[in-house]
Amino acid sequence: MAHKCQCKSVTEEQKKEFQKTVQKALKVLNKKNFAMIIHGASFPSIKDQDVGFGTYNSQGAKDFIEFIYNMGFNGIQLGPDGKTKAVDASPYVGTMFSNNPLFIDLYKLTTEEFDEILSKETFKKIVKNNPADNNRTAYEYVYNEHNKALREAFKNWKPDKKFKKFVEKNAVWLEKDAVYEALSIKYGNDYWPVWNDEYDKNGCNDFSEIKQNFAKEIEFYQFVQYIAYQQKQNTQKFLKKNKIKTIADCQVAFSDRDHWANQCHFLSGYYLGCPPDLFSADGQAWGFPVMDPHSIFNPDGSLGEGGKVLKARFEKMFEENPGGVRIDHIIGLIDPYVYKQGCLPKPEQGASRLYSSPEHNELKKFAIPSLENLNPNVGPENEKRIIGLSNKQIKQYAAILEKIVIQSAIEKGIGKESIICEDLGTITNPVVQVMKQLELSGLRVTEFIDPDDKEHPYRIKTTEQQHWVMVGSHDNPPITCWVNELYEKNEIHKHAANLAEDLGLNAQELVENKHKFLTAKFAELFASPAENVQVFFADFFGMNERYNMPGTSGSQNWSLRVPNNYECYYNKQLEKGEALNLPEALIMAINAKGSGFAAEHKQLINKLKKFM
Repeated sequence: MAHKCQCKSVTEEQKKEFQKTVQKALKVLNKKNFAMIIHGASFPSIKDQDVGFGTYNSQGAKDFIEFIYNMGFNGIQLGPDGKTKAVDASPYVGTMFSNNPLFIDLYKLTTEEFDEILSKETFKKIVKNNPADNNRTAYEYVYNEHNKALREAFKNWKPDKKFKKFVEKNAVWLEKDAVYEALSIKYGNDYWPVWNDEYDKNGCNDFSEIKQNFAKEIEFYQFVQYIAYQQKQNTQKFLKKNKIKTIADCQVAFSDRDHWANQCHFLSGYYLGCPPDLFSADGQAWGFPVMDPHSIFNPDGSLGEGGKVLKARFEKMFEENPGGVRIDHIIGLIDPYVYKQGCLPKPEQGASRLYSSPEHNELKKFAIPSLENLNPNVGPENEKRIIGLSNKQIKQYAAILEKIVIQSAIEKGIGKESIICEDLGTITNPVVQVMKQLELSGLRVTEFIDPDDKEHPYRIKTTEQQHWVMVGSHDNPPITCWVNELYEKNEIHKHAANLAEDLGLNAQELVENKHKFLTAKFAELFASPAENVQVFFADFFGMNERYNMPGTSGSQNWSLRVPNNYECYYNKQLEKGEALNLPEALIMAINAKGSGFAAEHKQLINKLKKFM
């Protein structure tokens, strides 16, 4: 709101005026949703409550949410919030149902609200020994210390009727997840394929003996999930009061825990992956299990046992997130590419599209198209492989979305427009047809634009209104890094020319003024026909550190956080011309609509100028 770091001097009245002005500008630009992308671990903390990992349940997060609400945001795009593994911080390999214990705010357990079941001394020690700097997580440290703290809290806790009701209500997934935890302790690791006993490796068995022998460990797991649930419910009450809605993120992967618990519903001998392309000659062998189509739907079209598991997953996400759900890799629900266990994901080694391979010896029993629908000029990995689909066939491809995802949303009082499909990259003809027929929202990421293609879909001047637009997501380099690279490689001119044409600006000015070019990239979002805008937190703050580098692993991935002194940091980044100057971008977007439109909203523009 100010170019100088005067965070403490901004009055509540000024904040309200700023927020009201920004929201009015968003309304005249026909923007219904303005959401910040920030995964749970990336939330800031109050300094003396920072354990080295963020959570949306903390007071620090609530203060930050009030900050972005005052900036004009009305939504938060979260990452997956399932339980992650000790050896992998990626939220995209987390559990379907169990919440991540790391999102439990330990500080609250030291208060009367939770009967002081955790000692203040233990909490202070964790904070004091936090090895992370201000804007990074300390995953390994937190994973271990969090568990120790929760075990201390468990010893001081007494179960009540609410706990018993929670266990009963969620028994369908909680019991097996807790048993898996007990078995992980029994074998000294949480990777079931290497366990010794074949009986224990079958998640469809009755585990009466293990439940008896590890009763306390199972109750501890249930306790952790109960506390996580309580805190999440309290956070949603706070969000509702502040008119902010969270959007869940449904990963395409199934965790080891979910794979073990539902083995009888998965397809034997096949994994989900990506076909060979320009980036990977052998394709991408993800190793994710694939749900057996015959388990998803019965012959009469009703939900099978596997389908019921998927539906329960989406029901939980919609119930906990009134803003809807972003579905990662939507192609995995419509036209997944699968490969044989022990092989590369290449067609010559048996890989193909699960529902699009009528010529495949093993997969043809799942095929929706007939041989007549095959394009003979391309292979099974090609996005143009399937042609000439009938409406009936498109409906078959859309079955999981219609009967499970959309139906779950409706039952939880959430509209179809709140289902966001991650449709980035190359998508197949069946996916295109399903998205079109169901009028589903996709993503348009402007960093992916090809400046030589005048009609490129990520040049979003003509994108459809239902889509969500952004400069980049959690997998992209921050916009400042992307722009710097354009300048370094002398590739800025074509991008500047396109932006100038679309927004009515001077191309040479954009080339010569990096800040103006950055602002124009944001203004492009607000000037587009799309009704929904998302901004990744690193782009909002103008950070130059990357959150995730796809296809790599390491301590830097998934570790970037909003600094605890975020308000002053934001103002400093504004001074440098790197953070999102929202009033400036909105003025540019309004002017891009033409002189008549700008004249109609001259008073609004003048108000916005006060905050630049």
